[in-house]
Amino acid sequence: MALVAEGLEVGYKNKPSILQNLHLEVREGEFLAVLGPNGSGKSTLLRTLAGVLQPRKGSVLLDGQSTKRFSPENRSRQIGYLPQEIAPALPYRVDEVVALGVKSIARDDAKNIALEIEKALREVDAHSLSGQLLGELSGGEKRRVLLAGVLAQKPRFLLLDEPASMLDLGHQSATFRTLSRLSKEGLGIICATHDPNLALAHASHMALVDKGKIQAIGKPRAVLASREFKSLYGEAVRFLELPDGNMAVLPK
Repeated sequence: MALVAEGLEVGYKNKPSILQNLHLEVREGEFLAVLGPNGSGKSTLLRTLAGVLQPRKGSVLLDGQSTKRFSPENRSRQIGYLPQEIAPALPYRVDEVVALGVKSIARDDAKNIALEIEKALREVDAHSLSGQLLGELSGGEKRRVLLAGVLAQKPRFLLLDEPASMLDLGHQSATFRTLSRLSKEGLGIICATHDPNLALAHASHMALVDKGKIQAIGKPRAVLASREFKSLYGEAVRFLELPDGNMAVLPK
C-alpha cells in the first residue's frame, strides 16, 4: 500500500531535466513533508506523482502498478492533488466546488452529497463559507475550500503544494493538525512546504530536495540535524530548544 517514485527523470519540453533519478516511497498513514529551495523540484515531483507530468524516465507506482494504467477518474479516487497555484475563480458557489469532489467518486443522493460537503468543509474550518461565491473569497479562504474539495474525493494519498500559503497563522496550524490526524487515520500525505516548524510539529517524515534529488529523508529531527540541511540552510537559520522538549527553527 504505497505510492512510489522509481528512478524519475522529469523535465519540461526541451529543457534539461529537473528531477534526476529520483526515488521516493510513501505508505498509507505516513505524512511526508518535502522541503527544499525554490526551483529544487518539489512542485515538479508532486505534479509527476499526480499524473499531471509524465516522466522522461522511471515510473510512478501505486501498490506496484504503474499509474499510467489508471484512468483519470480512477487516479482521482486514489490520489488527490492540490497545486500551489489557484486557478481563476469560476462562478461557482463554495458548496458546488466541494460537490465536484464528492461526485467524482460516487453517484449518491442529494442528502448524502450535502452531508459529505458539510463534512469536508468542517475539516478545514470553511463550513461558514458554504453558499458564497468562490470568486468573492480571499486567497486563503479559496485555498481552504479547494482543499475541502480534494478531501471530499476521499483519496488514499494526498499531494499538497504549499497548502499553508496565504493562510493566517491560526489556519496554518489548524490545517497541519488536520493533516496529521488524517495521516494517523490512514491517509498517505506528501506535502511541499517551506516551513520547517510546521513540518517538525506535525509530519511523521521529512525529505530534503535539492537539484532534483532527495538529499536526505527520515524523521524530521534527523533531517534537520543532517549535514545536507546544514549545507543548504546552515548560514540562514538557528535552532532553539523549547522548554517542552520541542525544537524551533528560526531565521538568523
